[in-house]
Amino acid sequence: MYCTAPKDTPTHMLENPEIYITPIGRFLRKFSLDELPQILNIIRGELTLVGPRPALRNQDDLIAEREKYGANDVTPGLTGLAQTKGRDELPIEIKARYDGEYCAKISFLTDIKILFLTVFAVFKSEGVVEGGTGVVRSGDVEGGTGVVRSGDVEGGTGIVRSADDEGDS
Repeated sequence: MYCTAPKDTPTHMLENPEIYITPIGRFLRKFSLDELPQILNIIRGELTLVGPRPALRNQDDLIAEREKYGANDVTPGLTGLAQTKGRDELPIEIKARYDGEYCAKISFLTDIKILFLTVFAVFKSEGVVEGGTGVVRSGDVEGGTGVVRSGDVEGGTGIVRSADDEGDS
């Protein structure tokens, strides 16, 4: 990020995060290369390969939402179920629900599946949205009915409406 970027502010809370991201930073994020230094955290036992992604200290909204699902009670990971389902595209509420779903069914086979899905998502550069706007593609939310329209995003966290609500606006 450029030096002019606000300090201690998650990108999903910035009004226009793209203006703060350098070209090299955009490349590193696109291919998740910015995550490689976290391998040291795994070696030290502070992080696992699979688990809910660590929240920043100032992401109170994510921490509170994860608390509802018990996702703050497990060691965070380099990748997780939410990252395979949309990464930055997911609203915080959906991301926390996926983190809770993972915590409810932690197993070696689940971890292997998530690792493979992560590799495919990274190679396809899927789900990377600077600022984590919570834009979810139709069909990505439970039962294929969830849609988040650009006007439905508040504070970068996203409000999910069902397809049935599409005509209500």
